Amino acid sequence: GCGKAALPYAREMGDMALLRTMGVDAGEEAGQVRVTVSTGKRAAGLQGESQPPLILSAAGESLSAACLSMQGLSDSYVFYGYVDQLLLGEEAALEGVEPVLDYFSRDVELGLGAQVWLVRGGTAQAAIEAGGETGVDSRLSTLQTDSEMGAAGITRTAGEVFSSLLEQGCAYLPALRAAGAEEGEQTALLEAGYGVLRDGAPAGCLEGESAKGLELLTGQTAEDIIEVDLPSGRAVARITEVSTRCEPVFQGEELTGLRLHCRAAAELAEFHEPMDQGELAQLREALEERESLRLRQVMEQLRAWGTDCTALGSQVAQANPARWEKLRGEWEERFSTIPYEVSVQVSVSRTYGDLA
Repeated sequence: GCGKAALPYAREMGDMALLRTMGVDAGEEAGQVRVTVSTGKRAAGLQGESQPPLILSAAGESLSAACLSMQGLSDSYVFYGYVDQLLLGEEAALEGVEPVLDYFSRDVELGLGAQVWLVRGGTAQAAIEAGGETGVDSRLSTLQTDSEMGAAGITRTAGEVFSSLLEQGCAYLPALRAAGAEEGEQTALLEAGYGVLRDGAPAGCLEGESAKGLELLTGQTAEDIIEVDLPSGRAVARITEVSTRCEPVFQGEELTGLRLHCRAAAELAEFHEPMDQGELAQLREALEERESLRLRQVMEQLRAWGTDCTALGSQVAQANPARWEKLRGEWEERFSTIPYEVSVQVSVSRTYGDLA
């Protein structure tokens, strides 16, 4: 090489602590940040016996200082190149998440491909320690896999959240809550809706029907079970597919409204025979009413916060780029006040394929 450039120092894998999860919290003192990291279960010896995950925690005036302090807490070299899970404590998020995401984008070992979660009602450190001897990384990996299969809520990478904040000024990310600690039970991490960020800090959280509405709005809904009472008995339908698009309404050069068109597919999971066409129609209407209500709830909440975190504005831009240029600077305000309509169409099928 040239000058004083040198190759990286070679290290044996057995001498390294390969981190999987990082949590960021506000420090105990003003201006401080606390970083907590965890490995997966580690192999020891020639037999590969499992050891509990290694958990380290350090505070510093900056993320860089806190991460560097980890080296003095472990007998192994702490390596951040495998970190693919990021937990943000609620207090740290209130101070702004952009510095954390920016750090992930600049650090040579970290990256924006890490999955990111907001920890509600607690700290990221407590959430990581909740994994105990099995570790929290397996639970987070399961949530990610279940999300890809449509069995859990939406997961997002640090890069997706960071891009939304830079481009739209707002973003949403999945939230978790530690459950069981107060009752003396084993603590578990449970899904807790979605956190909505505005200007890098939480604007609020979406739970229950509003969280389902966000999933509908993005077209990434998890499999959802809806129960409907019919004259022949209770029917249970499973929502399997969703697609939602936003259509802008213009009068001349003026944007006068938005039309949200949602299409969903549902399968009958449980029902009483015989179910005639009249009851199938009642079921379809009940499902459409339920999904319409969810969309309206999430729209009202997002409009109250002034956060178009699902990028409806980008659909307006695609529909009419020239008019969007005039709306871009005032979209946040217009989104909060512009009239909108919701239409939902649900197709229902029995598990053996008969369509309604």
